[in-house]
Amino acid sequence: MRAFFALLASIALAACAQQPEPATPALWHVEGPNGQQAWLFGTIHSVKRPIAWETAEVRKALAGSDIIMVEVGNLADEKAVAATFARLAKSDDQPALSQRISAQQRPTLAALLKRGGYSDGDFAQMDTWAAALTLARIGASDEDSRNGVDRAVMGEAGAKPVVELEGAERQLGLFDSLPERDQRDLLGFVVTDQQGDDDSRLADSWRKGDMAAIEKETRRGMLADPELRAVLFTGRNQDWAGKIGHAMQEGRRPFVAVGAAHMAGPDGLPAMLATQGFKVTRIE
Repeated sequence: MRAFFALLASIALAACAQQPEPATPALWHVEGPNGQQAWLFGTIHSVKRPIAWETAEVRKALAGSDIIMVEVGNLADEKAVAATFARLAKSDDQPALSQRISAQQRPTLAALLKRGGYSDGDFAQMDTWAAALTLARIGASDEDSRNGVDRAVMGEAGAKPVVELEGAERQLGLFDSLPERDQRDLLGFVVTDQQGDDDSRLADSWRKGDMAAIEKETRRGMLADPELRAVLFTGRNQDWAGKIGHAMQEGRRPFVAVGAAHMAGPDGLPAMLATQGFKVTRIE
């Protein structure tokens, strides 16, 4: 889910030079019955420090591909993404944010608003889902999304076309289409899921390619809610798996770079492509 939160970031300063942290992220090879090929690369969208993500196996996979497929292709165009967010998020005469969550959660919300420099009435012109994503960015820096591996992969595309599996309009539109009840559930999860070590734990699991740990993350918080999971996780994976399979059937060799959580478990892209008849192998 960090993908959605990273969309809200804007770049104000040049990245500070830091020594990249070594990583062995998860990578899969996909083979079709007629020689079709693809690679699935689980990324991390937002991280505190630069990552040395391009292992020898990843470089070989990139070299063998002829197209790059990502969730959102214009992540670096912050103005365009921000304009999309603002247009979809706008809503008139919304109640105070504290009235959109349970009474038990209100003290936690008040502390979160204070930490972010907001007041309870600041979101009267914003949909509940958009308020939730805004609050989720509290404590994150512009550096975090700038270090995201998705951007780095697109930077390595060279002359290869970069194709969006979704795009910002569609991605944010999924939130905008949620019933208000589910939007308020999302807000409640964001308010209570401020544990402080979640980001570092996720980053550590990603660096190790620990898909078992990442799969556990997809079973907690907002993705444990059946309605939110169906829209924001399972449904998206089904859509992407169809597009990846179609590209392979057309003879393309895609390098697919999406959030590592979308690769996890029986609802992940590797499992879904396997059900389409492709042979999917984790590259160790």
